[in-house]
Amino acid sequence: MTDDGTSTTATSTTTASVLAQALPYIQRFRNKVVVVKYGGNAMNPGGGAAQFAEDIVLMQSVGLKPVVVHGGGPQITEMMSRLGKKAEFRNGLRVTDAESLEITRMVLVGKVNRELVSDINRHGPLAVGVSGEDAGLITAVLHDPDLGFVGDVAHINPSLLLRLLEQDLIPVIATIGVDDTGQAYNINADTVAGAIAVALDAEKLVFLTDIEGLRRDVADPATLISHITATELQPLIEDGTVASGMIPKVEACLNAVGANVRSAHLIDGRVDHVLLLELFTDSGIGTMITGG
Repeated sequence: MTDDGTSTTATSTTTASVLAQALPYIQRFRNKVVVVKYGGNAMNPGGGAAQFAEDIVLMQSVGLKPVVVHGGGPQITEMMSRLGKKAEFRNGLRVTDAESLEITRMVLVGKVNRELVSDINRHGPLAVGVSGEDAGLITAVLHDPDLGFVGDVAHINPSLLLRLLEQDLIPVIATIGVDDTGQAYNINADTVAGAIAVALDAEKLVFLTDIEGLRRDVADPATLISHITATELQPLIEDGTVASGMIPKVEACLNAVGANVRSAHLIDGRVDHVLLLELFTDSGIGTMITGG
């Protein structure tokens, strides 16, 4: 009996049921790569990062091969403000002069990346922090001269990530790329996550953000879309249903499932253990996007 006099039988039964439900998914996804983009807006206070780390380690422990790609937009903006520099955005992209680029590298590589690696490694020596500058992982090209040092993905060289995965390690990737001259660029993390999923022939691409998924009516949570195909999704971009910060995520999903990634997912990173709910339960949570 529990302290309030209720039986633990119901709780135990529920736990056993969830574990049994997870088994076929664990078997199906064993040795499959799952790329998880952990957005800066999903890094909420109150234990969110610690639970995210637990989910990633559990995935790895049952045989999946997680790869973490992280953002850090709010953290970059906060640091810029502390240093007396105002953030400027155009069409959702951060204007990045030389000083802003150094701040971005400092926050993404030196702070956010290290904290995520530390959270994961509390459960064992598993995570390895990687920047897109390392071993030619992300080759970048200039996106728009008016935006400064903002880049697009020109090429992903997955060899470093493949070596880490072969050793049962978990890559945690900061999305700074370099061009052929060695110039660094800040690259949208959603775009990078999609490109890495394609390069690794991933089973799944998962975006953790601060909304529960795609809605047919942005203002109405009851219109959440649980499953949609790429063919059905494209008109929602064209008519403006998908807008603002969701656009790069959805475009990355479409590019991924249009290549070799089996499915892409948009889920709410503020929900406890949301990764496990999406991957290992029948009902799932959030929005799943598939090809066709």
